[in-house]
Amino acid sequence: MGIVILQLSEAKVTYEKLGFLESFKDLPIAFISLFAVNFISRFGTKKSLVLALTIVGICSLILPFVEVFWFYRLWFAIIGTCFAIGKICVFGIIRNNISDEKGLAKTMNSVEASFMIGIFVVNTGFGWLISSQYSQFWKFGFISVSVLCAVTIFLFLKLPVSEPKKTEKENIIKDLSTLFNPLLILFLAVIFSIVFLEQSFNSWLPSFYKKHLKVNSFFALQASSFLALFSYVGRTITANIIHRFSLSKYYILCVSLIVMVLIIIIGIQFFDTEDSRALLFLFPVIGLFLSPLYPVINSKMIARIDTAKANLFTSLIVIFSSLGSSVSSIIMAVLFGNEMLTYYPLYILSAVIVIFTISFIYFRFADEKI
Repeated sequence: MGIVILQLSEAKVTYEKLGFLESFKDLPIAFISLFAVNFISRFGTKKSLVLALTIVGICSLILPFVEVFWFYRLWFAIIGTCFAIGKICVFGIIRNNISDEKGLAKTMNSVEASFMIGIFVVNTGFGWLISSQYSQFWKFGFISVSVLCAVTIFLFLKLPVSEPKKTEKENIIKDLSTLFNPLLILFLAVIFSIVFLEQSFNSWLPSFYKKHLKVNSFFALQASSFLALFSYVGRTITANIIHRFSLSKYYILCVSLIVMVLIIIIGIQFFDTEDSRALLFLFPVIGLFLSPLYPVINSKMIARIDTAKANLFTSLIVIFSSLGSSVSSIIMAVLFGNEMLTYYPLYILSAVIVIFTISFIYFRFADEKI
């Protein structure tokens, strides 16, 4: 999404349109997630995941040959739907095999760390392509996504996957009513806020670097790649040390460190110079502390959920994650469209303070119930 926003803004597509483009990815994720639970239960985790990867591969193969803007909306809607299916399948596989909080935290941090490596490789590869003499062919980089889908399908078909036990009939409304409680509502509010914050970085940081800090497209994408690299490091470290700490204390420490880095950034911006090159290197450091939040909070809550309801619970995570992403992108589009990029760090800081407040309340309730 960050690559598409960066390139289409160069092609004179307005930030308003680009902000709503994210919604075409996120809203289908939200709408399809509950239906995906029954789909996955009927066809099985393995088949569902292979189907999602196949569709993504085919769509990415088509994208370079289409010029019209409306196709990007359709493309992101299809990708979003397949992402919802894929995420529910992966979380279901993890929950089906691991039950304790810290074991889940370790595994989910490792899985999410690999996701960050994917972002790093994609941003680096597209950065080279965009800055080369073949920059007009940047969309052909998505063919590499098709190749990766094919490789993943080949490897995944060889893996044995234990499927959850099938129930006679699944009543989504009834199951949701048994899941909902004040603790779950607090958890979903935290998930919304975390993804809201993450999306402000993942999709829009390259454009912030290029438009506000006046760097070229290649460096904008490379600097953003380092955000993914620091996120990988943060999640890898967390996966290896999380068993030594309380999940809630570790989480609160990470949020506090994000606040500290943001205060330094704001200090540089308002007391030194607003386009200081130091910002290029400080923003990626936030990934080190931001990246563990999502898997840590998920693992703490998923450990409480019965394995039979893991897919349904994951669909709620996916729904509120997609809503957080969509709302964040629309707000970022307003900031960019109105030339208010000076307030970008303040916007991020306000989101972090909201996360800290809701998370503190959540952990207080969650730890009391243990």
